[in-house]
Amino acid sequence: MKKTNSLHLLSTATFVIIFLTFACSAPEYGGEKFDRGVVALTIDENTMYVGWRLLEEDPHDVSFNVYRMDIGESDFKKITTEPVTGSTNFIDTGVRPDMGYRYRITRIADGIEQETPGTGYAFNRGMNKPYISIKLRDDVSPNKIGIADLTGDGAYDFVIQHPRFNVDPWFREGYWRRSSEPYKLDAYSSRGEFLWRYDMGWAIETGTWYAPYIVYDLDGNGKADVFTKAGEGDPREICGRVLTGSEYLVRIDGRTGEITGKTNWIPRDDFESYNRWSRNFLTVAWLDGTKPSLVLLRGTYGVIKVQTLDNNFNTIWQWESTGEYEDFKGRGAHNILVADIDGDGKDELIPGTFALDNDGTPLWHLDLRHNDVGQIGNIDPDRPGLEIFYGIESGRPERNGVCLVDALTGEILWGYDGPTYHIHGRGMIGNIDPGHPGMECYAGEQRVDKYFLYNSKGELISDQSFGTLSPYALWWDDDEYKEINVGQDVFKFNGDTLLQIEGRVLAVADILGDWREEIITALPGEIRIYSTSIPATSRKVCLMQDRMYRTGVAGFSMGYPAQAQLGR
Repeated sequence: MKKTNSLHLLSTATFVIIFLTFACSAPEYGGEKFDRGVVALTIDENTMYVGWRLLEEDPHDVSFNVYRMDIGESDFKKITTEPVTGSTNFIDTGVRPDMGYRYRITRIADGIEQETPGTGYAFNRGMNKPYISIKLRDDVSPNKIGIADLTGDGAYDFVIQHPRFNVDPWFREGYWRRSSEPYKLDAYSSRGEFLWRYDMGWAIETGTWYAPYIVYDLDGNGKADVFTKAGEGDPREICGRVLTGSEYLVRIDGRTGEITGKTNWIPRDDFESYNRWSRNFLTVAWLDGTKPSLVLLRGTYGVIKVQTLDNNFNTIWQWESTGEYEDFKGRGAHNILVADIDGDGKDELIPGTFALDNDGTPLWHLDLRHNDVGQIGNIDPDRPGLEIFYGIESGRPERNGVCLVDALTGEILWGYDGPTYHIHGRGMIGNIDPGHPGMECYAGEQRVDKYFLYNSKGELISDQSFGTLSPYALWWDDDEYKEINVGQDVFKFNGDTLLQIEGRVLAVADILGDWREEIITALPGEIRIYSTSIPATSRKVCLMQDRMYRTGVAGFSMGYPAQAQLGR
């Protein structure tokens, strides 16, 4: 192997890993490329954990060597006595405290050792510090985060929305507040380098439903752009609401922050009120199965309008809940689920308690109205296809306010046989309990202190609260069952706490290391990326190479994020 020290050593001021970047030659979805995602984490003063990605293009019998370069040295040296075969992580017991280390991974395929892009760095302070810290400009507090490769180097970069402020348009009930300052979008590289800032301006009120944005590589050039809703000038009324003025969709170059495209947003026409037209959404879907498209949506509680666009902002199709589709009114959600529910390789949209085919044709709707909880996945492994777990907010249904639905047909498979008032929050699905096959499903009604934890067959496992209506289920340790994140704790179902974190969770996604997932949190002036240092004895392909999972992660910057689930 040719040795090299060509990588620039970054500052060690934060004493955490910075993962560096080069692009792999094999493009994946939307031109997305992946380096090895090498991550290094200090376990104790003599031990370092190193993890990296297994990629779809790796052969089944691939193995890996780990190379380390100490601070002050000029060459990487192999530290594996035998190639790593059963996992994509390694425990390095040859480190010393108060030293910095770089790690690189080589791939061995067909007996040939090859360098692979991506470098992990850690400064060993001799303490368990399982996160990467990215310091933010101006000590801002993030509200949302978008995750994508802005520079084409194979590592994930970040676009944060700030300040931490959220206005709900429900004016009548006093939810609405006057915006104190406009939202900004700030871009940071994977190394923590500040790239640019975009000011959304006073035409966009500072609330999730006014200011959707999505970060994705739509044109397949390997570099993601940012798409967001925009306006002009300062059209605010005396009270601070925006009732008039131009509305646009803009494309922002992910590398420079410059606007490179603009088209009209879905107009306010035909919406009943300020509360109704102020509900805006933006995501991506693979409508033709070969390339990603943009999905714009306006409306939740009344009229719902959907428009899909290609990379050049040409309309693919439009749909709205008027005329023959009046029955679809008020069946919107706080997000858009994207999945290939009919198995034809093309994505369908589930914008609430109804589904649209990839060409915009309605497939089904439920006799239930607006849902807060909407999570899709292979919940029941004994059934073909995908299922959707719903929790209904509006309409006060007499039954099925919590239910499981066949994603293809809309058939209700099971549900709570009693009245519900307001199922609230994001809910959760995930295989957390070894005692039951498939995924468990959780939702609750905080106002009446009623909670539901079902197994995949609709059997109630527990009526107790997790302490939140919106926990996350994630892979963290080495088994097949997910752990649970609530607040600052990551724990096993009915088991021990494995990790305590700091900050408000922005996203859960496999953006580094092996197949386990990272937790991205927000603190004032900082985002942290928590990653596991528990050794694994198995290996799986990087979850972000699954299309349904990847589009799910893209949606974390918009609305109530439904946690990304695998489609494979």
